[in-house]
Amino acid sequence: MPPPRTRGTALRQRLADLRGPDVPAKALDARALAALAANPGCRRRAILDGAGVDKAALAGALGSPSAFGQSQFALTRGNAFEAKVKADGGAELLRLVHEKLDPRAVPPAGASVPDLSAIGPEGRTARTALTLREATEASGAWTLLDHPMLALDVAGSAAFLEPDAVVVHPDGSWTVVEIKSFPMLDGAADPAKVGAAARQAAVYVLALEEIAARLDPAPEVRHRVLLVCPKDFSNLPTASAVDVRKQRAVTSRQLARLTRIQDIADALPDGTCFSPELPPEQLTAAVESVPATYAPECLAACELAFHCRDRSRAAGAVTTLGRPVRAELGGLTTVEDVLAAARGEAGDPDDPAVAALRRAAQLRSEALGAMCR
Repeated sequence: MPPPRTRGTALRQRLADLRGPDVPAKALDARALAALAANPGCRRRAILDGAGVDKAALAGALGSPSAFGQSQFALTRGNAFEAKVKADGGAELLRLVHEKLDPRAVPPAGASVPDLSAIGPEGRTARTALTLREATEASGAWTLLDHPMLALDVAGSAAFLEPDAVVVHPDGSWTVVEIKSFPMLDGAADPAKVGAAARQAAVYVLALEEIAARLDPAPEVRHRVLLVCPKDFSNLPTASAVDVRKQRAVTSRQLARLTRIQDIADALPDGTCFSPELPPEQLTAAVESVPATYAPECLAACELAFHCRDRSRAAGAVTTLGRPVRAELGGLTTVEDVLAAARGEAGDPDDPAVAALRRAAQLRSEALGAMCR
């Protein structure tokens, strides 16, 4: 068996070949990781994200351009708001952390904001881990880590993550800070957007827990994160504490279920490549060589959703109707199977799903007959 370093080098080269010659890898961020964890059975997304393939460019080359992602205006507005929140050494940000999460601690006047610059993501990750250890040992002081770099093992491949900020409290505990540009109106924000931010923050919490586990004693990684947003319709920051224990548990469990990237890559035909520069027929064949698990929720989380939806509809897969419907139908995986079972042409009569379908078909027939009389 080759040594781990050799296996890791071979996998990196294999993933680079899947992207195509001289195509830079697209970083796997926490938002994509949370979406991947929400659909752990999708091997297609796992290998594309693991290889760093630009799925938006891939979707366009396949003829199903993605409508997923933030507009340039939203990105610019978000960057401006984040800069405002972190101005003056993060004074306002630390004030919000103190007010919402740790009011009994000493006020964060004169907090430390260390330099986290280093060469490459591996260097920044090591620098972040060292800074967290030093800040934890320097008890009694506040420390703000602006855009630290964290690493998380995902299906045997390292993903580098960059939270907006991490705060080390005077007691040595750590808090994740998420800064978003959507507003909090009367102290509350859009629940769907808060949920997405919580899932994203849960990924950062998991990555911080891996760092904390290597320290002795291990510091506490707080499960209440700080969500910072504009107040009402102004550009003034306000904040809310969000408990992400549920999201953290779900994400951890789902990430553990992911098939290893190495196993998926080994199962691909030799010469498989996902470069958008390939002819459409060859590119489509490469994408279809990896099974996908489509569900309507993918439309809000994956750039390839339109392509996978078209293929799922063409195959008559019941997952096109949603995961709850798929779960209710048991072994009936296609719409054709469902209709045949309802008509009594196929299926085991003792199967509860088949029995329910036949009963529903009978009731529909009786109802239509009564309307025609």
